[in-house]
Amino acid sequence: MAKIRLNAISTLAPEKASKKEYLEMTQKLAAEIGIMSEMLYASKKHSVLVVLQGMDASGKDGVTKNVFSDCPALCIDAHAFKKPTEEEMAHDFLWRVHRYSPAKGLIKIFIRSHYEDVLIQRVHKWIDDRRAAMRMDAINHYERLLVEDNGTLILKFYLHLSRERQLEKLEERRVVPEKQWKYNPGDFEESKRWDDYRKCYEDAINKSEIPWHIVPADKRWYRNYFVADVVHRELKKLDLAYPTLPDGG
Repeated sequence: MAKIRLNAISTLAPEKASKKEYLEMTQKLAAEIGIMSEMLYASKKHSVLVVLQGMDASGKDGVTKNVFSDCPALCIDAHAFKKPTEEEMAHDFLWRVHRYSPAKGLIKIFIRSHYEDVLIQRVHKWIDDRRAAMRMDAINHYERLLVEDNGTLILKFYLHLSRERQLEKLEERRVVPEKQWKYNPGDFEESKRWDDYRKCYEDAINKSEIPWHIVPADKRWYRNYFVADVVHRELKKLDLAYPTLPDGG
């Protein structure tokens, strides 16, 4: 399989794409995802793990809000992985991840994920390349365990944002009052490490056994549609249905 080169993939929506049409399609897909999530919960034969990764301001929260808006609360859960606590740092890096793995019947969204431990830690030189490679092996084993032992469908999305668009979005957080709660001056400093992050993302994506979906993320309306379309298509493959009463029940 050819290696993915992020610089060779556009961050833009297709030329002449209609925002109105894509917004309507996303709403329709989200409604059907909501129905299928209830079937998933009722049958409890599979679980779903959605991994959202991307540079700061790439839209992980926006994807979660728009794609899964019609999922009943019982059927879905999200966890945002932040800086490890002192207790978490005292364990192996996957210790804090296992507890959040999805139970059968549940869609779990990782807003950032176990991949942070081969991204930010590698960019900041807190781990070396040898240790990063070891962690990638462990990640592949972890994901294989979920798939083979618990019937988990794993969908991984890299929200592919241009640096220019990222800086625009970060500036919005500084000047737009309703977005200032997201503002972190450190995000601008991290943005200076853009090339290093891209290199580490490419390495993680290309070493993953379960393929990633590279999502053009400069336009929110297309980004949301792209993710919704993949989630919808993959859920359909599970052939979900509501359980029925046994004969004579």
